[in-house]
Amino acid sequence: MITAFFISGGILLLAQIIHYFQTDSGQYWQYVGQHILLSASTLVIAMVIALPLGYLGSRVKPVASFCTAFAQVLRIIPSLALLFLLIPFIGTGVVPALIALVVLALPPLMINTILGFNEVSPTHKEVGLALGMDRRQLRRQIEIPLAMPYILNGIKLALVEIIASATLATYIGAGGLGTLIFTGLGLYDMSYVVIGGVSVALLSLLAMLGFDFLIRRVQRNDQDKYSI
Repeated sequence: MITAFFISGGILLLAQIIHYFQTDSGQYWQYVGQHILLSASTLVIAMVIALPLGYLGSRVKPVASFCTAFAQVLRIIPSLALLFLLIPFIGTGVVPALIALVVLALPPLMINTILGFNEVSPTHKEVGLALGMDRRQLRRQIEIPLAMPYILNGIKLALVEIIASATLATYIGAGGLGTLIFTGLGLYDMSYVVIGGVSVALLSLLAMLGFDFLIRRVQRNDQDKYSI
């Protein structure tokens, strides 16, 4: 009897999901577009800030210490709390959501960039110098390519964090797939929750798989090009 209850509930839920896509597919893709645009914009802004800081941190120890401490502090602040802390200062909408998400994305980007440049073997640098490379050539042709797998891993971690946290940005009027989730919770309609939750999970999974593939390609290229 319990099994029959769950089966009938699953069938009803599936019917509601199908009905939603038949009647409101345009609205769904609008939410997907908002979510992707917010996530992509956040990632670009965070990279512009974090990658130069990470490179500088790999060269200057006080900067590395600051980045590490900053990352540790941010990791203990819940995403939703950070979003609400910004409301009294800059209100609601896309801008505060962007600021909060950028702040959340900075730690993995900075830490992995610092780690990547620190992991470049001194042997490779010595070979580059022996070939007559100046500091700029050494950075462009040796350090950045060898640090790239770590940097890409930081970008992957940041993007997954952004995609998940962007769901909460609905609370302050930034739109996105979180709208479906919180609408479903408000209406006690699980079909909205399932559609929104599964969509966010799929976006995160696609981001992870895409970057994992890219990282493997870069690592193979590094092994072929820089093996000593």
